[in-house]
Amino acid sequence: MSKSIGKYKLLPVFLTLLLLISMGFTTQVKANESGGPSGSLKPVLDELISILSDDGLKGDNMKVERRQKIMSSIASGFDFREMSRRVLGRTWNGISEEQKDYFVLQMTKLLENVYIGKLESYSGQTVEFVGERIKGNRAQVTTLIENNGAKLPVHYIMQKAGTTWMVYDINIEGVSLIRNYMEQFKSILRNEQFEGLIKVIEEKNKSFL
Repeated sequence: MSKSIGKYKLLPVFLTLLLLISMGFTTQVKANESGGPSGSLKPVLDELISILSDDGLKGDNMKVERRQKIMSSIASGFDFREMSRRVLGRTWNGISEEQKDYFVLQMTKLLENVYIGKLESYSGQTVEFVGERIKGNRAQVTTLIENNGAKLPVHYIMQKAGTTWMVYDINIEGVSLIRNYMEQFKSILRNEQFEGLIKVIEEKNKSFL
């Protein structure tokens, strides 16, 4: 295969997202943000804290169950299908429903394989919800991560799905998760098209087994 997903040089965006919800961090939500996008996001983070703090889920012998619970919790607040659709751009409209489903599956596995281990070992972040902007069925929730005295703004880009809000992108210091993957996949799609990209992602996922 001529192309590969190798260095992940910009993927700390998603890593930082996961660090937000790692063991030992606390969340603070302003009273006027108890509902809406912020109100949809906070329970997801709270559940992840509970999972990561559960002594009964620690250790290598609990790895499979622990990671299943972590991904289930993340999936309740993050729309991996919408992420995948936006990552593929116009290519998404030219593939079958079966191909779309398979791409979402492989993309989700890729994120899990690369970052869950780092999430499990990280602690000490403090996160504050500082505001949200809503425009129609889209919203941006802004948080501040404080670590060792430094504050880093992290923006969750969300859209309304039924009665709840789901995250489909994260922006940290101008770096977008979706844009990052679009840039990584662009040349593969151009040279090897969708089938070539799927093979590259499959190979990367197999390398974690």
